[in-house]
Amino acid sequence: MQQLIVQNLVIGFGKAGKTLAADLAKAGQSVILVEQSEAMYGGTCINIGCIPSKKLLVEGQKGQNIADKPQLFSQSMTAKNGLIEKLRAANFAKLANLENVRIITAKASFKDEHTLWLSGAEGEFEVRADKIFINTGASSNRLSIEGASGARIYDSTDILSLTERPDRLVIVGGGYISLEFAFMYQAFGSQVTILEQGEIFLEREDRDMAEAMLDVLNRKGIQVHLGVKVERFIENAEATTVQTNQGEFMADAVLVAIGRHANTEGLKLENAGIELNTRGAIVTDEKLRVAGKSHIWAMGDVAGSAQFTYISLDDYRIVRDQLFAEGKRSRDDRVQFPTAVFTEPPFAHIGLTESAAQQSGRNIIVKKMKAEAIPKAKVLAQTDGLLKAVIDADTDEILGVTLFCAEAHEIINLFKMAIDYNIPASYIKNQIFTHPTMIEGLNDLFA
Repeated sequence: MQQLIVQNLVIGFGKAGKTLAADLAKAGQSVILVEQSEAMYGGTCINIGCIPSKKLLVEGQKGQNIADKPQLFSQSMTAKNGLIEKLRAANFAKLANLENVRIITAKASFKDEHTLWLSGAEGEFEVRADKIFINTGASSNRLSIEGASGARIYDSTDILSLTERPDRLVIVGGGYISLEFAFMYQAFGSQVTILEQGEIFLEREDRDMAEAMLDVLNRKGIQVHLGVKVERFIENAEATTVQTNQGEFMADAVLVAIGRHANTEGLKLENAGIELNTRGAIVTDEKLRVAGKSHIWAMGDVAGSAQFTYISLDDYRIVRDQLFAEGKRSRDDRVQFPTAVFTEPPFAHIGLTESAAQQSGRNIIVKKMKAEAIPKAKVLAQTDGLLKAVIDADTDEILGVTLFCAEAHEIINLFKMAIDYNIPASYIKNQIFTHPTMIEGLNDLFA
């Protein structure tokens, strides 16, 4: 077994880990970055998350008028694979070309709080590090029912790499990941059915926004069934039967999208005295330092942070601030941040919903406008959707914004700055925007 001593050991090639590794190396410090799979160089986002899914969504939308949907699907998968291979290679080279970084492809596990075992194709290593950064991400939850390991049962990673388009796709779970894949596969010509165990569709959203989404799904032929408990999967020669409390659904492919959990299995965290919370994430303080450990940090999904690449990047900023600056940044800083679901049209949100604002006891004003009222929506022939703003009636403070319209995923970022810097709603009402654009619809929304 080879024994190595290093100043910094980064576990995981995710957004936070790879970015921090580069900073440490450029500062003249020695870094080992360990990643268990060559297929994950660059992290979840570019390999099995944001980039491949959005590439397929874009390709599907571009080809809506193409009759040969199976051929479109095949060509789109090829285009997606080519993009990911380039990005993966570029991410690897960006670190590998730095003088002070060594990348080791291996599985890591703690021996003690300063030492880890690495096991991979290059051999066995025992690495002792002054500082350790854990950025191992998260994985899809699985169902523990009969037939759940069948050949046609996929998670969000697997279904990004199908070789043939399924004629019938059944999605178990009605959350945001489910919606993105529903729109994606519908654009490729699949008959899509969503099975949601809860009785309320998009329970965290206001009912008017959820109904607007449901209306679009219905008009696209995507079926949504509520109150459905999946009991077992029966694999047949030609298809899989999804047996539920509401009957049977036939599928050529089944996507199980019921949430994700932190990747800690095999790390042997107990050997380092690292604790997990009730959700299975590593326990840290507000600055992402592992509880009781002054030299170990966790970042991103594994630290229980919101499961978005840009939040992992912000976790990196918090840790970087401790290592290279004054250490003032913490997770408590990001009270509000925008989210976006890449449906068609996109669904984006920041701040309080109307129902949450009402529950807070504030005196509120609610502004709503249909997307079809915006001239640019007509130009784009994307008139579906609804825009909504929640405003404090006493202070003119913007409490929350939900946009379900074309370009919503871009426009919502404006409101991160507006809320952070207390820009009043009346300022948005009178702002000068270019024309014709979707963002100029904010003038009318806030009027």
